[in-house]
Amino acid sequence: MDFELNEQQRIIRKMVRDFATNEITPLADDLDRNKEFPADILKKAAALSLLGVRVPPEYGGAGLDMLSYIIVLEEIAYACASTAVILSVHNTLGNGTIMKYGTDAQKEAWLPRTATGEKLGAYLLTEPGAGSDAASLATKAEKVADGWRVNGSKAFITNGAHCGCGILYAVTDSAAGTKGISAFVLDMQSEGVSSGPEEKKMGLNASSTTMISLEDVIIPEENLLGEEGRGFNIAMEMLNAGRIGIAAQSLGIARAALDEAIRYSAEREQFGKPINRFQSIQWHLTDMATDVEASRLLTYRAAVDYEAGKTIIKEAAMAKLFASRTAVNCAEKAVQVHGGYGYIKEYKVERLFRDARVTEIYEGTSEVQRMVIARQLG
Repeated sequence: MDFELNEQQRIIRKMVRDFATNEITPLADDLDRNKEFPADILKKAAALSLLGVRVPPEYGGAGLDMLSYIIVLEEIAYACASTAVILSVHNTLGNGTIMKYGTDAQKEAWLPRTATGEKLGAYLLTEPGAGSDAASLATKAEKVADGWRVNGSKAFITNGAHCGCGILYAVTDSAAGTKGISAFVLDMQSEGVSSGPEEKKMGLNASSTTMISLEDVIIPEENLLGEEGRGFNIAMEMLNAGRIGIAAQSLGIARAALDEAIRYSAEREQFGKPINRFQSIQWHLTDMATDVEASRLLTYRAAVDYEAGKTIIKEAAMAKLFASRTAVNCAEKAVQVHGGYGYIKEYKVERLFRDARVTEIYEGTSEVQRMVIARQLG
């Protein structure tokens, strides 16, 4: 398979890399330290169509292919993993769900506002009692005269305190198991929707993660996504695409860790020579570099296959599993190469170490990815 980027993709990579270098990197440490949501960065990103990367131009988006989008996430994550996950959830799980399953009326109502950044997207699936077991949702949507009345709560919602458009999953038929779950487009300004306080996290401190409470929220009938009872299938299919996005985020983190380790090991001298002259350090760097390249191949292949309309259940899970493990390993090795300085917050690798860890957890833990892959092996 040929992964040589075409001219448009190379232009996009350069544009986003320049944007990340000039607009994000100088602010990333302060955003993390202050736990500050990158609102100004997102406005600038919206002006570059980075909040509507794959949305068709007729709805105000850039209309780019999946590989171009993955390149965008990788470059943003290299500078700031918090900003990357904001864009990943918004573009893949928010915009992507409406693009794939929305009616023409739903697309016209929502995509022009999400693609331009007027409304930030969120994915309301996980609950306090339903994480890896997404089939055990407790949030219920009851049919009423003017649509659906929803009650329940959602946990660990990325963009929770700042989102305007939520993709909500709720039980519409308690007796039907997974076939009793339906999907909705939720206006997050609806009466009865409230966001809890920001979660105190290990990393990704510039992203918003909150509980979302739903108390007698009325969702209009026309906001049902797809057919009633198809919500679980929609959620699983969109998580396949989302996993490619998290693989790209992981790849960006891993690449940043590798570059930091290469730079520091060339500058740091011990016993009369740069530490990159020692075999133990060289082995760290070569293992990191090899895993980064392998992660890129897995991630890019999944993106190309997704764009071609192929089934990518196994490929997405493999990319997410391997790339997230690579991000954690590379960040850990980068800290080790830095020695005591790697434990100090003034050095980027300390932030990379904290940001990397969650990539093995959200949008399907590594254990879940192995279960998915095993089922596909027959």
